[in-house]
Amino acid sequence: MSNPRYRRNAGCVFNLHYHLVRCPKYRKHVLTGLVAEHLKALLYQKAEELDVEIKGLEVRPDHVYLFIAAPLTDAPQHFANQFKGYTSRILRQEFPHLRRRMPCLWSRSYYVGSAGHVSEDVIRKYIEAQRKKP
Repeated sequence: MSNPRYRRNAGCVFNLHYHLVRCPKYRKHVLTGLVAEHLKALLYQKAEELDVEIKGLEVRPDHVYLFIAAPLTDAPQHFANQFKGYTSRILRQEFPHLRRRMPCLWSRSYYVGSAGHVSEDVIRKYIEAQRKKP
């Protein structure tokens, strides 16, 4: 029986979640209305292509919050950059006002954090308990 909380590949069982936050250049409030709706659709399209499951998504006028379950094959910055490049190119093609108002859609900086079902303290205690086993 498989646990939907975990993903598998040929030699590994894993559970990787990342919290990504990205802002438009100069933190301009451009992620509204049709732009925001289309951005959501593009993020889901790219996630499917990358074999990423979106667990949470919130688009604010000057931020995008994304919580994903990712495969083991790539580093977190790969996913952040893939989402950035894809959405920037398409949104700037489809919404000319974004090209006029900004030199590029996204800021170069972003936040990425890992998340899991156990805390650092629980893992540390588990590892320490292994020493005490016969």
